[in-house]
Amino acid sequence: MKDRLYTAGEDSAARRSAQNALYHITHSLVRLIAPILSFTAEEAWEVLGGRDDCSIFVEEWYGLPDAQLDGEAIAAWLKIGAWRAKVNKQLEEARTVGLIGSALAAEVDVYVAGEDYEVLARLGVDLRFVSSPRGPRCIALRPKPKQHIDVSASLHDKCERCWHYREDVGSDVNHQTLCGRCVSNLFGSGEARKYA
Repeated sequence: MKDRLYTAGEDSAARRSAQNALYHITHSLVRLIAPILSFTAEEAWEVLGGRDDCSIFVEEWYGLPDAQLDGEAIAAWLKIGAWRAKVNKQLEEARTVGLIGSALAAEVDVYVAGEDYEVLARLGVDLRFVSSPRGPRCIALRPKPKQHIDVSASLHDKCERCWHYREDVGSDVNHQTLCGRCVSNLFGSGEARKYA
């Protein structure tokens, strides 16, 4: 969520959604850590705006909102998570051998077929935010459905705001060091995100 919090427009749905999720997670977590980290939990409770006359220890467990996901959606997100782990492993290996300096400096191609392709392709352009900072381009290999991941160093310039390496850095005459996404988030209608 860091990318959304730092780069999305201040009042964008993507940023507000991330803040909302963090609000619920924090309220749940501070209650969970209270028996173990009592002083820390009390201090966090004060920062969260707990009542002055009330301790975290008189609060009840926090009920997280129901995400209303069916079994198929949960299975799809688990599959996406498994591919994310594979991509992260490849990125770490590329970093270890000196091919890239950071994940943001990488371009990732994920070659998948079948059901995995269908699940990943549903995310569209948002796949780049779920899988890695630059994001893989999903390519289905129909004749040879051998699944693999290719990592290469990006040949594009780095945006000074979001640090993503993108081909549209400098495409706006008035903002030569920003990518098109950041220009849109700062001065335009903002980027559209559906999943991530």
